[in-house]
Amino acid sequence: MTNFPILSLITFLPILGMIVVLLIPKKQELAIKSLTIVITAVQVVLAIILLMNYNYSLGGINDIKSFQFIEKFRWIEITGFSWIGKIKIDYFLGVDGLSMPMVLLTAIVTFIASISSWTIDKSIKGYFAMFLLLDTGMMGVFVALDFFLFYVFWELMLLPMYFLIGIWGGPRREYAAIKFFLYTLLGSVLILLVMIGLYFSSMETLADGTRVFTFNMLEMMNPANYTVGGILSPLNPNNLRFIAYIGLFIGFAIKIPMFPFHTWLPDAHVEAPTAISVILAGVLLKMGTYGILRISYPIFPEITKQLVWYIALFGMINIIYGAFCAMAQKDFKKLIAYSSVSHMGYVMLGMAALNTMGISGAILQMFNHGTITAMLFLIVGVIYDRAHIRDLDSFGGLGKQMPVYTGFVTVAFFAAIGLPGLSGFISEALVFLGGFGNDITRVLAVVSTLGILLGAGYMLWTLQRVFLGPLNEKWANLKDMDFREFAMLVPLSLIIIFLGVYPGPMLSLMNTSVNTMVEFIEKAQAFYQTLGSL
Repeated sequence: MTNFPILSLITFLPILGMIVVLLIPKKQELAIKSLTIVITAVQVVLAIILLMNYNYSLGGINDIKSFQFIEKFRWIEITGFSWIGKIKIDYFLGVDGLSMPMVLLTAIVTFIASISSWTIDKSIKGYFAMFLLLDTGMMGVFVALDFFLFYVFWELMLLPMYFLIGIWGGPRREYAAIKFFLYTLLGSVLILLVMIGLYFSSMETLADGTRVFTFNMLEMMNPANYTVGGILSPLNPNNLRFIAYIGLFIGFAIKIPMFPFHTWLPDAHVEAPTAISVILAGVLLKMGTYGILRISYPIFPEITKQLVWYIALFGMINIIYGAFCAMAQKDFKKLIAYSSVSHMGYVMLGMAALNTMGISGAILQMFNHGTITAMLFLIVGVIYDRAHIRDLDSFGGLGKQMPVYTGFVTVAFFAAIGLPGLSGFISEALVFLGGFGNDITRVLAVVSTLGILLGAGYMLWTLQRVFLGPLNEKWANLKDMDFREFAMLVPLSLIIIFLGVYPGPMLSLMNTSVNTMVEFIEKAQAFYQTLGSL
């Protein structure tokens, strides 16, 4: 397993699948759909193999020796630049306790979304080619440890998502796709500028003793690698690290999406096909918080410590504002979209705690929200496929007509509320424990608990309007769930129940890395403080 490039395989397998899809005649729709499901199923198997061979005692974060399944070689090398010397970019992949849960989540959600895509009947070849390209971009973000490579994967997602919404979406698909593209592109430009600034501010020592500028994220985390004249170097008294941190944070915050950069999300969700909404909420939103934890926190630890109150503040705003917006919706899909804004606020609140409980809760919430919200969007898709409307006030009494479907809805709704025994509870509990454990974020954590009450309000009100009471005779002929829908919802339900009852395995997976991160930020922040006082 040590020499086998399993991370490259799990990342680029969908690209191979995309090439085969493009070679298959477009009339062979069954073959195209089946191949996509097989490719994503193999990804799940590979993710399980990674998990089975994962060493729980290694921390990762800033030490290459404690990353796992590492693949590293020279990807791009250009010499002859007198003013900057050699340009070196590595193909550098690896996982730790921060990325491993996200690799699992991506594999599971993409597999479920490929089953959901079975009903696509327009330009099938193009859809599944874009779907598989998106899959590679998402997986690559979570395993890349070179900033340049990370950025390539980050940008790679933009193109397929734009077309998947813009071609296969709803009536306002062009507007939603362009809005998504422009918001995300703005964030990408900010990330690019900071990446270039960091590159020209940090250097690493090669095996032959030469010093070169580097995109290696682990080297960027080491204060000893910064140059005196670097624009983002802490050694430069005129450094722009604070401005760079804000720019980088906004770039990632757009993807979360954090208030006030959230307005692209409801439009994108409402217009996207069900499977793409599942991926968008289940995986893409997590990339924003993952980017902050992987890049912003360990590379700018001193500024992170300065701004934790503001990060918690925006988390609190997301929680409460998103919940109020969800409560006001009559469109079922838009309600779930705003609930995602609210629940991602818990991730930000946990991250801001800067302690083991808070960050563990944030990462667990990222995973749990991915599975819960995927289930919620699939639930909307099930009823929309039958009724072709999403107006909550147009239903009523569906619990009698579709009892099995109602059972799955109840599991997903109560998991989203945070009912003990379901996965949403433990992650939110850890977030609040972490928030209360930090004097800076305590008051904001107290106020944020209002989100629990509001979440219960809009979820239970939706349950009452759609599933309880007398049956609307208009829907007297609706059929309950079929085999394909069972195949989508059963695995997610089992994960939600299992992690609600026994979250230990997932917490153990991330525990060493979270402890390493918290300790590293504390030590690095103290070092930067000493540096500033010289």
